[in-house]
Amino acid sequence: MRKPSRRRRSRARRALRAVCVLVLLSLLGGAGTYVWAGSRLDSQADLSGLQDRPAPGRGTNYLIVGSDSREGLTDRQTKDLHTGSSLDSEGRRTDSMMVLHTGAHGATLTSLPRDSWVTIPAYVDPKTGIHHKRAKNKLNAAFSLGGPELLVRTVESNTGLRIGHYTEIGFAGFVGIVDAVGGVRMCVDRHIVDEKSGLDLTKGCHNLNGREALGFVRQRHQEKEGDLGRSRNQQKFLAALAAKAASKNVLLNPSTAYNTAGAGLDTLIVDKSTGLPQLTRLFTAMRKITSGNGKQLTVPVSTTGLTTSKGSAIAWDKKKSTQLFSDLREDRQVRVRE
Repeated sequence: MRKPSRRRRSRARRALRAVCVLVLLSLLGGAGTYVWAGSRLDSQADLSGLQDRPAPGRGTNYLIVGSDSREGLTDRQTKDLHTGSSLDSEGRRTDSMMVLHTGAHGATLTSLPRDSWVTIPAYVDPKTGIHHKRAKNKLNAAFSLGGPELLVRTVESNTGLRIGHYTEIGFAGFVGIVDAVGGVRMCVDRHIVDEKSGLDLTKGCHNLNGREALGFVRQRHQEKEGDLGRSRNQQKFLAALAAKAASKNVLLNPSTAYNTAGAGLDTLIVDKSTGLPQLTRLFTAMRKITSGNGKQLTVPVSTTGLTTSKGSAIAWDKKKSTQLFSDLREDRQVRVRE
């Protein structure tokens, strides 16, 4: 039997990367950018030196982040996509955060609303070297204040889950992936007009292009439940994009698959312990979830309009969220419902 040529093996490896990028992007739904640099991953985050971490539990936890990074966008694209500007004083923030748990009972994807009112651990500002005490704030502020490392510490300290791997994607990669797969079909039950995101969708079904999809997963002002409504839209879009990305029309079309991979290869950020094997396992878990063989939920909440010093926030239901994170930590069947 003839051995596969080096060129064909190389194409197979590129196809595998394409599949991973396709599904990783589809998982994040709401606004994310993953940074690949050529044939290697851009490992910007380092979790190895984090302090006061919870003990490793059973199974594996991935923190999946969609950031509002404009990296890779031209000034014209920034204007057309209604992304606004990301001020240096504010830093980049997270538009979506999800914890993917894999273990003996399959996969569970839990959305953490960015407006969740949590305790941010004490930290040292990476820009100024100033020490800050632990304090209450919205979850997405952790990313702005201390980057991926502080966000991971904040998620860990508030959930008790040990995060094993980190992945991040921003606006440019998200838009490119959606356009590369030929758009994603999405149905809405009302006319949605949102000036901030530039979204204008009539009631019914639409094949959303990258710009429209970004508006759909970012908008929250037209949702009765605000940030919670946005999280549900992100999961809804996630399932649709994952199905499209894993369809034969995409995976068996070399041009489409490679164009999709190219849209993500320059925009994927991971931590230093995450390589292609980990991403492949993540891909496998997400395919199961989006095909109905896993769980998708949002962390249970008790209050959606909590008045705080940082504006309106979301309070988690203490009893239910504690039970959820305990089940995930011990790799038990998740018993909590939203």
